[in-house]
Amino acid sequence: MSQTSKDFNTLEDFDYRGKTVLLRVDINCPLDKTTLKIVNDSRIRRVVPTVRELMGKQARLVILAHQSRKGAWDFINLEQHAEHLSRHINAPVRYVDDVIGKEATDAIKALQPGEVLLLGNVRAIDSETAKGDMMKQSEGEIVQVLSPLIDYYVCDAFGASHRSQCSLVGFEPKVPSASGRLMAKEMFALKAIFENPRRPSVFILGGAKFGDASEMIDRVLGNGMADTVILVGLAGNAYLLARGVDIGEASSKVLQEELTPENLQAAKDILSKYGQRVLLPVDVAVERDGKRVSVNIGDLPTKEPALDIGDATAEKFAKVIMASRTSFMSGPAGMIEKEDFAIGTRMLMTAMVDSGGQSVIGGGHTGGAAERFDLADRFSYVSTGGGALETFLLGEPLPVIEALKYSREKHPAER
Repeated sequence: MSQTSKDFNTLEDFDYRGKTVLLRVDINCPLDKTTLKIVNDSRIRRVVPTVRELMGKQARLVILAHQSRKGAWDFINLEQHAEHLSRHINAPVRYVDDVIGKEATDAIKALQPGEVLLLGNVRAIDSETAKGDMMKQSEGEIVQVLSPLIDYYVCDAFGASHRSQCSLVGFEPKVPSASGRLMAKEMFALKAIFENPRRPSVFILGGAKFGDASEMIDRVLGNGMADTVILVGLAGNAYLLARGVDIGEASSKVLQEELTPENLQAAKDILSKYGQRVLLPVDVAVERDGKRVSVNIGDLPTKEPALDIGDATAEKFAKVIMASRTSFMSGPAGMIEKEDFAIGTRMLMTAMVDSGGQSVIGGGHTGGAAERFDLADRFSYVSTGGGALETFLLGEPLPVIEALKYSREKHPAER
């Protein structure tokens, strides 16, 4: 996907002084399951430059964001997000737990230049997650209510840019729109890193899902973006199964609905097509009697589920990464919430930053792990995107970017 600086408007293209600006951000944060408190606010910190710039230009700033989705345990209001943002910009951020009701609209109308207002969780509105293209979403109730109250729309939500949802793609046809600093930085940095990677290039794919892994592997190996793909996490387990390894009922159960005959066959086809260019774990780590135990693949199955790559695998993969000139990681290697099963992820990330090459990680949990290990500042680039990053790497259009392009054509830069 080709992007240039003229594809969409950016912050310098409009004069925001005294104007009302709706800023859509992705500050969806990991929470503590017991306390529901934010445990990592890196996504909030990443939008601070855009917020400060708009405040400095004396915009009346309205922020729209989401946290998780209805029905999920971490679907909460955004009051503590406002508190975190307030601390990072060193200025008050008013919060109203409303999106399109009277409380929200009155608060928007009362804004003064340079002030910041965060509205409630936009996914509390059912129409936000309704399916539809840009034009359909532009007729959604969120756009209908809020667009008459704003002068400009700015999207800085790269992490959600793969979603064609009302607050993400619906405003661009209605009002002059621009990308925020983070969105522009993500797009230009990723294009620069992945269009011409230094060799050898290795991709590490992990995390808690694997349904799209086969398509991504085929893409990055087929077009030369990567020379080798390392599979860890659920993708590693699924591909072991595809190779004929009995990973055990406990590990198979974790794969759940993604373990379809089609996905399993796709994995077998990838292994047949690319052979040794796809590296799988040689051992896994399980929890036995409260301790981490590495189990060789030949000794599987076990009654315990695999919670991380094993020690031998971590060492083997780290050597491959150390020899690379470009390394990219999406998704952790294990259950990083447990210290004993964050070892694999830590070793792979350490190898990435120690390799001396270009090192890139993406996805909220991956970035959070890097911060926890005090490695985040040592990577060449830390992307806020998970699904958006995967969509970008697959070469598919990002709905938000397409909407911003459309808006530039309809609402050209004013300066």
